[in-house]
Amino acid sequence: MSQAAIFLCAGSGTRMRGAVHDKVLTPLLGLPVLVHSLKAFQTAGIIDQITVVYRDEEQRLDIEKAFAQHNDAGYPINWVEGGRERQDSVFNALNELSLLVEYVFIHDCARPLVHPEALRALSAAVKKDRAAVLAHRVTDTIKKASTRRTLSKRKLRDVPRAGLWAMETPQAFEREMIVEAYRRLRLENLSVTDDTAALAHQHIGVTLVENDWPNPKLTVPGDLDYLEFLISRRLG
Repeated sequence: MSQAAIFLCAGSGTRMRGAVHDKVLTPLLGLPVLVHSLKAFQTAGIIDQITVVYRDEEQRLDIEKAFAQHNDAGYPINWVEGGRERQDSVFNALNELSLLVEYVFIHDCARPLVHPEALRALSAAVKKDRAAVLAHRVTDTIKKASTRRTLSKRKLRDVPRAGLWAMETPQAFEREMIVEAYRRLRLENLSVTDDTAALAHQHIGVTLVENDWPNPKLTVPGDLDYLEFLISRRLG
């Protein structure tokens, strides 16, 4: 049996507002964003293969070039074209995994700061509990706004933050369990925004692995400077 990672790279990146051509290939301290994730998995030593979900043939060729230079572990790389929505991309990738894969780590490559120690903790948790996710406690004050067309003079209601957790990636699962969960989503025509929600629809619990290392997502142009600062600080 083996462990595999799914690298999600097919997102459109619309919130980058054209600031970069492709956010997962944008340089961060001289390396493409997705290569930072590759290096973290290599250091953690928890997987045997990678499936890359790509957007189009141009992107695939660019990712191949990046991996050819930095795949020091020699992982076999499988390629799967993404779907219309994130869950379609995940479904496509899961269906291409070998039956020999026991556990799968689904990672959004727009999170380049995932730490090797967090990956090892996640690996231990999924082997024990079959489903686990990196997450952090919500510490901000959260408000729910009334439904209006504009943001002006909205009525705000406090949302108690006790028990609130922000989901990160990777999210890790026993392969057969998550494949079946995604199949049922398709049958029932349900939409989800992350992989733990696929299990929630089947009333299956997920272990939270509290992440002590920053693991933000590259979403808007201003995130680039922040991510470079965090990486520089980590490197000392």
